[in-house]
Amino acid sequence: MPRKDVGLAALVICIWGVNFVCASLAMESLPPLFMAAVRFTLVALPAVFFVKPPAAGWKPVVASGLCMGAVQFGLLYTAMNLGLPAGLASLVLQVQSLFTVGLAAFILGEHPSTVQVFGILVGILGMGVVGWQYLAHAPVLPFALAVLAALGWAAGNIVTRRHPPRSGFSLVIWSALVPPIPLLLGSMVLEGPMAGFHGLAHLSLRSALGVAFVTYGASMVGYGLWNLLLSRHSAATVSPWSMFVPVVGAITAWFYNGEVPTPMGILGAAITVAGVLLALGAGNRLFARADVPDPEPAIEPPGL
Repeated sequence: MPRKDVGLAALVICIWGVNFVCASLAMESLPPLFMAAVRFTLVALPAVFFVKPPAAGWKPVVASGLCMGAVQFGLLYTAMNLGLPAGLASLVLQVQSLFTVGLAAFILGEHPSTVQVFGILVGILGMGVVGWQYLAHAPVLPFALAVLAALGWAAGNIVTRRHPPRSGFSLVIWSALVPPIPLLLGSMVLEGPMAGFHGLAHLSLRSALGVAFVTYGASMVGYGLWNLLLSRHSAATVSPWSMFVPVVGAITAWFYNGEVPTPMGILGAAITVAGVLLALGAGNRLFARADVPDPEPAIEPPGL
C-alpha cells in the first residue's frame, strides 16, 4: 500500500474502534435492529438524490446492501441483544479477515502469500487471547450469530472486490437503500411492532449523537474508504487492517468507561498488532533475506 492508502486505512480503524462505544450509546434509547434500520435510512436519504450510482450494476449494489448491511448488522446487533458482550462482539466480527482471504482465494483466485496467511493467523490468535476472558461466559447462540455476521461482512468484501464501484462512497449510499426493509421487519418480529418508534419518540441527546456517529462516521466515511481500498488492493492486503479495531475499541472503552485492560488483554493486543504487521508485509524483507543465499566470493581471474 502507498502511504496515502495506509493513512486512509488507519483512519477507518480509528473510526470503527470508536464506533462500538457510539453504537452502545445509540442503543440506550433504540432497540438494536431498529437502530440499524435508522442508521441505513439516514445514510441513504437524502444523499441518494445527489450521489451518482456506483456504476457497478444493480446486482452488486443489492448484494452489498444485503451482506454488509442487513446480514452483518442484523445478526451482530441481534447477538448483542441476546447477551453477547460488546467487547467479544467486536473481536468475533474481525474473523472476517480469515473469511475474506479464503473467499477471495476460492472465488476471485487471489492467493495470499505465506507471510500474509501466517500474519492473519497470528492476529486471530491475539484476538483469541484478548477474548479468552469472555469465552467462558459467552452464550453459544449469540456467539454463532456473530460469526455469521463476520461471514456476511466477508461476502460483502468479495462483492466489492469483484465489482469495483465508481467510488466507495457512492456504493455506501446506494447500497444503504437495501437494509432498512429487512431490518425493520426483523425489528417488528423480534423487538415488537412499536418498540422502535417508542424509542425514537424518547430519543436522548446521547443516543442521538451515537446514531449520528455510526451513520455519518462509521458508515459513510468508514465504509466509503474501506470500499475504496478494496477497489485498489487485494482482499488479503486490506482485510487484516480490521483486526486493529478491537485494540482501538479497548483503548476507547478505557478512556470513556474507565475499563482498565487486563494483562491478558495487553498481551493479546500486542500479538494482534504483530500479526497484522506481518500480514501487511512488515516481515517480507526478513523472510526474503532468509531465502537469499550468501553472495559467492569474487573469483580472481587467472594471471597471464
